[in-house]
Amino acid sequence: MNSRERMTASLGLREPDRVPIVDSPWAATIERWYGEGLPTDKTVGEYFGYELTSFGSDTSPMLPIRTLEETEEYVVETTPEGGVRRNHKDYTTTPEVIDYPCKTRADWDRIKPRLQPSRDRVDWTGEGLPYRRQAFRTRRDTDRPTGYRGLKGCREARADGKFVCYSAAIGYDKIQTYVATERLLTAVIDEPDWVMEMYEVDADLALAQYEIMIDGGFEFDGAFLYCDLGYRNGLLFSPRHFEQQLHPTFKRVFGYFADRGLPTILHCCGNVKQLIPYFIDEGLTCLQPLEVKAGMDVVELKQEYGRDMAFMGGIDVRTMTDPDAIEAEIARKFPVAMEGGGYIYHSDHSIPNNISLQDYRHVMELVHKYGQYR
Repeated sequence: MNSRERMTASLGLREPDRVPIVDSPWAATIERWYGEGLPTDKTVGEYFGYELTSFGSDTSPMLPIRTLEETEEYVVETTPEGGVRRNHKDYTTTPEVIDYPCKTRADWDRIKPRLQPSRDRVDWTGEGLPYRRQAFRTRRDTDRPTGYRGLKGCREARADGKFVCYSAAIGYDKIQTYVATERLLTAVIDEPDWVMEMYEVDADLALAQYEIMIDGGFEFDGAFLYCDLGYRNGLLFSPRHFEQQLHPTFKRVFGYFADRGLPTILHCCGNVKQLIPYFIDEGLTCLQPLEVKAGMDVVELKQEYGRDMAFMGGIDVRTMTDPDAIEAEIARKFPVAMEGGGYIYHSDHSIPNNISLQDYRHVMELVHKYGQYR
């Protein structure tokens, strides 16, 4: 089987030849691995055989990005949404958001006209969008571990047999780029019409950009969407508010891709077990990344929901520096998670830079050892 066939079988709840492999090392982790002997003529995805790659478009207001401050360690920049963030130059942490563009609905109303579909939102050449090129640091291909870029990269990925996804951030997590968390949670309670409007306007743009990319020659095997809805101890807001406000948008978006024959994978961090019945009703194909530290046990989830959806992830990254602990982790989870298909290997979030190349090679050896169907 090639990667496309292997992923398609797993997402269709059928057994492939082995468990597919997808992962998300930090940029700083990959830089460490190059220093530890990762061949410089290969991307990390090529070296370890990652099966999935994705291409999206810019669904922000595309406001100018300006550098406001720069030190040896940090850079402070404006964002395409109109906010301000501070980032480590080695991109080892989540950016610190200093300011948000939407304090009120009137602020949103000023930004909303900029959220129109356009071919200019797509990186056709693989060189990045012009307004972003000067703002972001030039690095090795550590921000795209598979190395594929632009329309040419999409065609190369398909020729290589990779599973190619359309990617987009949607829903609550995307709207947090406009509205500070505390303000947005208040709006969920007090201004639901505004919140639902933001969900729908953003979803409209994401779907319209998919059509533009398809018309321009991109081909996709699935959709990989991003929307964090939980934290360590549970949901960011109640299931009732999810059902009333975001559930209709998700059902429309997942249904849109299903109507086009595309399975949908949702990246959704935190403990979101309470939302899985909604996800199944919405037509979600696969949930990722199953954070262990948030109580998302892939064995438990597979036993309860494995007939209805696939799972990607759930391997505790905290065990990866201990050879015995990571083997015990994989040996316990793989036999249950992979039974009957429907499981794709991924860490339970991403691979931080405390994990050496030797550590990760051992992880991959174990994935191949325990992930064979026949």
